[in-house]
Amino acid sequence: MIGFYTLFYKELLRFWKVSFQTILAPILSSLLYLLIFSHVLETRIQVFQGIAYTSFLIPGLVMMSVMQNAFANSSSSLIQSKISGNLVFILLSPLSYLEIFLAYVWASVVRGLLVGLGVYAVTMILYEVPVQFPLWVLLFAMAGSMLLSTLGIIAGIWSEKFDQLAAFQNFIILPLTFLSGVFYSIYSLPSIWQHLSHLNPFFYIVDGFRYGFLGTSDISPYYSLSVVISCAAGVSWLTLWILKSGYKIRH
Repeated sequence: MIGFYTLFYKELLRFWKVSFQTILAPILSSLLYLLIFSHVLETRIQVFQGIAYTSFLIPGLVMMSVMQNAFANSSSSLIQSKISGNLVFILLSPLSYLEIFLAYVWASVVRGLLVGLGVYAVTMILYEVPVQFPLWVLLFAMAGSMLLSTLGIIAGIWSEKFDQLAAFQNFIILPLTFLSGVFYSIYSLPSIWQHLSHLNPFFYIVDGFRYGFLGTSDISPYYSLSVVISCAAGVSWLTLWILKSGYKIRH
């Protein structure tokens, strides 16, 4: 596993060297979301009985940051390597496709979790939202970041230029994220949109993660976790098959 550790370390250094952009900038963006939405909606909306809207919002923002940055890390790393031409050095090295997969995934998970911890730490300065079930928080954070990091690998492999990667993010990842219940409960939506929300795997990530903080959720956390793990396993299998076949990376 020396090759895995080397590539994993290289990927960690890649985003850490520009941590102002990869870590601090997402934390600032989430803080702005919190300040704006909590100021406007705190006294107007109560999603769960006895729980303030800000307390409802913070776990969603934390999980949104984790997902977006896990996806951004693996996708941006691959597209940069393809465009700059240094991907060939990884392909020529004695690394199996499984080692390449694990290195990109775990580096992206680390970045996502670092940003999530940063967002939570900053919000705790302004608002106190204790964690009621830490194990659920950890499980959904890990499963969600792994799902998004594997999607990032697929997007990075499929894209041949930054415009295509931006389209993947803007037309798939971003809508699914904002329609996952970060800012609202799906039961506040019309019936048709509730049914559509149940088809969105990101909803189960956010809802289960929020359960770890508040002890209440729209869906049973056991069911949500089973959906997220199933999706992560399916996407991981597809990603491994793509890496093994050399699709768009072994021209």
